[in-house]
Amino acid sequence: MQRRLRAADIDFGAIRTDLGLSEEFGAAAQHEAETAVDRLADARIDRTDLALVTIDPPGSVDLDQAVHIARDGDGFIVHYAIADVAALVVPQGALDQETRRRGQTIYFPDGNVPLHPRALSENTGSLLPEQIRPAVLWRIVVDAEAIPVSVELTRARVKSVARLDYAGVMADHAAGTLHPSIAALPDFGEVRQRLSISRGAIELGLPEQDVIRDADGNWELSVQPRTRADMWNSQVSLLTGMCAGELMLDHAVGLLRTLPDAQDGEVAALRKSAVALGVSWPESLSPGAFLAGLDPQAPTTLALMSDATTLLRGSDYLALLGEVPADAVTTHGGIAGVYAHVTAPLRRLADRFATEVCLALHTGEPVPEWVLAALPTLPEIMRSSGSVAGRADRAGLDLAEAILLADRVGEIFSATVLHPKRGKRPAQIFIAEPAVFATCIGDPAEGSQISVRLTSADTHGPNLVFTAETSP
Repeated sequence: MQRRLRAADIDFGAIRTDLGLSEEFGAAAQHEAETAVDRLADARIDRTDLALVTIDPPGSVDLDQAVHIARDGDGFIVHYAIADVAALVVPQGALDQETRRRGQTIYFPDGNVPLHPRALSENTGSLLPEQIRPAVLWRIVVDAEAIPVSVELTRARVKSVARLDYAGVMADHAAGTLHPSIAALPDFGEVRQRLSISRGAIELGLPEQDVIRDADGNWELSVQPRTRADMWNSQVSLLTGMCAGELMLDHAVGLLRTLPDAQDGEVAALRKSAVALGVSWPESLSPGAFLAGLDPQAPTTLALMSDATTLLRGSDYLALLGEVPADAVTTHGGIAGVYAHVTAPLRRLADRFATEVCLALHTGEPVPEWVLAALPTLPEIMRSSGSVAGRADRAGLDLAEAILLADRVGEIFSATVLHPKRGKRPAQIFIAEPAVFATCIGDPAEGSQISVRLTSADTHGPNLVFTAETSP
């Protein structure tokens, strides 16, 4: 039986301390957040008539985006409202400076260390239901192939009418009772995904490991599979980010999210893994098309998806200030196109500035000086905060795994081998129950189903050590 702990038994505060993270913003920044008003109210159009809805994980209150999709003949009209954080944060004020120090919201199993004080990120700036909020409203018309034919954006007053979550959207879809504002979302999402794959985009379907509380407040390890609703909703964000990126690249001003294309050697290594696992990969299929066509239930798929993460290494930001460096990577290899982050300004610093660039370029106005001055500093801020976010995520999982499995040392578990042993790097495995990605001593074959024994669970790391036993 899986061991569960009360919430008080796992203290994630020590990780926050080790990473130098604190929710304390300072009096001046906190005051600015608590008294924030819409500085740009006079520039807004009223679109509270638009029945927008938000789709986020259950319990989320820092709601950056709200969506409405309608059919337009064989195509679609997408309205995407993004929280207008720039209108609530005084440029170069105390709160602006504090958010530049933080870079992004950092998440832990027991909460988060927010980019903005909660008075703003979870209240006046959040697109909460039945609240009139300042937003940047994108209106994107796409044709039957989901290719944009018209892109507009403006400052607006909006009102979300419902807060939805992914599981609820999937249940409503199965029952034929989707909210009218997103009745067209599934068809839109499927068409956009097919277009992405045809471009050469690479989408990984790896499950997301998490540490969650159950209804009684006990901790447990969980793997959350990515639902089709996640994919449909992400396609709206990707479409908006691509429109933003192309607008900025066309004018050589802004902030792009970049990723080098997968190298031939990395693709060849993935093909070699497919051969070793007995999975057919026709030469005519791109890596993205191959991965999209795999059976999600097959253990070999999990191994290949894990291998494919090597195709998506090297993400970065590129600031553009009037010219495009000749040797610069300007596209995102995973998306197979130009892309920018503009859809999560409550949780990610870069989005606030990139959105201001897009607004100015769309209207033909000069980009504000405070935005231009910040652009060169943003790539390093986002790289640094991204590193902290990754360390926080891993440390939280490591601690929870070690504590939750401490009394199960010596037990045998069934595992899928994701990577074989390579040189000094041990084999990598996935255990479905409890949900754990870990290393394994031994030399098991990639994609095989094996038995492993937990030989160590240490909160001071390496947190879990498994040893391969005989095949089940």
